[in-house]
Amino acid sequence: MATMPLVSAGRNTLIDIAKSFGPDGKVATVAELLNQSNEIITYLPFIEGNLPTGHKGVVRTGLPTVQLRSFYRGVKVSKSGRATIEDVCAMAEGRNEIDKDLADLNGNSAAYRLSEGLAFIEAMNQTFAQQLIYGDTSSNPDGVLGLTPRYNSLSATSGANIIDAGGTGSDNTSVWLIVASENTISGIYPKGSQAGLQQQDLGEIDAFDENNDRFRAYAELWKWKFGLHVKDWRYAVRIANIDVSDLTGQTGTQAITAATWLNKLMIKALARIPSMGMGTPMFLASRTVKEMLSIGALDKSQNALSFTDAVNQYGSVGPGSVAGQGTGIQGGTLRFMGVPVVTVDQLLATEARVV
Repeated sequence: MATMPLVSAGRNTLIDIAKSFGPDGKVATVAELLNQSNEIITYLPFIEGNLPTGHKGVVRTGLPTVQLRSFYRGVKVSKSGRATIEDVCAMAEGRNEIDKDLADLNGNSAAYRLSEGLAFIEAMNQTFAQQLIYGDTSSNPDGVLGLTPRYNSLSATSGANIIDAGGTGSDNTSVWLIVASENTISGIYPKGSQAGLQQQDLGEIDAFDENNDRFRAYAELWKWKFGLHVKDWRYAVRIANIDVSDLTGQTGTQAITAATWLNKLMIKALARIPSMGMGTPMFLASRTVKEMLSIGALDKSQNALSFTDAVNQYGSVGPGSVAGQGTGIQGGTLRFMGVPVVTVDQLLATEARVV
């Protein structure tokens, strides 16, 4: 199967949008740092919501009636069924205050502050990924409605796109297939706001220690307003109840001969998508699951799995390598049937069984 593009033309990722804000490059720089720590940022398109708090969209719930007619016979007027859905955005924030004298010790306070800022970027990444997968506004109204609450019951409408991998223990995980675009599944940011993680330098301030005594510090504010909009539920498939111990041992439910072997279920997931051309397809998997898939890619008998070459920062093509993915050096992308497999570390290995 021909490989699919990492990001389809005309679909703006967070980095693309960030580069359109202002000439100073600060927003774009932060977005690119975000990309190095969170692979899904490379693939997921973002759109500006039509509400200050998120986005309200119209989804089609039914098709119009079409009739076969003969001469001098009319047809009944019909229309499609529609419903509105509203997805809210979360506001993640963090502040840091670095002792000025400590930052100035090495003679390069900017470099020291950047090294501290990288920790905030990683923390924001983890919050975003956790909310993308597991966010549930019924238990935490300050968050977003993630994928899991939308695909968590086999008897629900979305249950048609849940595939049971047979795991019954306490170490289950999921693999997701999503086809992302503004007409299917996308990230959102509030109307009139900027996309992506924002960094604001608050300058040199008076900070306070635990005794409420003052010291001079460099202060920064980190903010990210984000949400998830699922316009068409048919473009996400959850492979649930994957027994991690079976997968790593290639036994039980994850033996190659088993009907619930993950590779077979990933093929089933692809078949559930109405049209792969509707957006950018990607599998989301934990690092452990991706490790096992990578091992499968080395087996010559597993032709569906492959590594593809990637262009490095020098413009040359390097050998396929999972280790190089997302680092800006020579490396390739793990693909299944041409679809990239994206690492999401926030995917748990302790999911409850989906029934």
